[in-house]
Amino acid sequence: MDIRQLRYFIAIAEERQITAAAKRLHMAQPPLSQQLHLMERELGVTLLERQGRQLELTEAGRMLYKHALHITKLFEESQIEVKEAGNGLTGKLSIGVNTLSDGRLPVLLRKFHEKFPAITYKIQQNESAQLCKLVKERAIELAIVRFPLDLGDFSIRHLREERFYYVTSRRRSSLNGKAVSFEQIGREPLILPSTEGLGVYQMIVEEFARHGMKPNVLSECSDIAMLLELVSSDFAATLVPESVLQLHRGFDVQVYELAGTHIASSSVLIWLKDHYLSKAAQNFIELTGEAPFSGKE
Repeated sequence: MDIRQLRYFIAIAEERQITAAAKRLHMAQPPLSQQLHLMERELGVTLLERQGRQLELTEAGRMLYKHALHITKLFEESQIEVKEAGNGLTGKLSIGVNTLSDGRLPVLLRKFHEKFPAITYKIQQNESAQLCKLVKERAIELAIVRFPLDLGDFSIRHLREERFYYVTSRRRSSLNGKAVSFEQIGREPLILPSTEGLGVYQMIVEEFARHGMKPNVLSECSDIAMLLELVSSDFAATLVPESVLQLHRGFDVQVYELAGTHIASSSVLIWLKDHYLSKAAQNFIELTGEAPFSGKE
């Protein structure tokens, strides 16, 4: 017995005549009668009895009619849900964001939610290298990560490049002006917003080396709120990209531009090459290409 036969049975039960049911189903009467007999033979019960010119449901027929209505409704709803999921109208978007975070993600998610209100979200924050691993393992579909990274296994969409800033507590008064050079900050103790060996950490070390210097790294701290709390307490200074300052406001810190350097962090959206992507993920990727996002909206 299949969904088609259940629909035939519902029509017969409601019309109470084979002729009327056949007309409703846009089919000939003999094949419909044959389908009813096949169902009764398969189940081993009589489903309808003739009462004059009409058919009446037996006790078994009434039970089947009740279940047939429920089953066909579930089947139709499942078809709708599957189609909507295939169109990215429902489902879950799983996305990771770098520990330094990204000011565009809240803006993008708000716009995405306005367009696809039935989508739910799984958002994970981690180091860029770990996010790449999670995408490879299919634990998440998308991730916003920062260069430098080996992204040979991924498709990427460039988001933007952002400058780094030197950040100290307001208690430090030895620096004047809005910009500082690496020579001025070379001996200052630093908290780096990354772990040794990973991209951002290495980028900062290499920039110091380009100026013939070695950074005075006092601490590593990938918890950005804690890092800025330590900086504001005058524990040490730090170098962070612009979006960190946009997302973490309210700390008692002094921000300086970095003169004589091109150090910058590029954020990219990544997904695994040559693998299935949900329609929700595809729609999110498409949204990121519709317009530039500064993270300041």
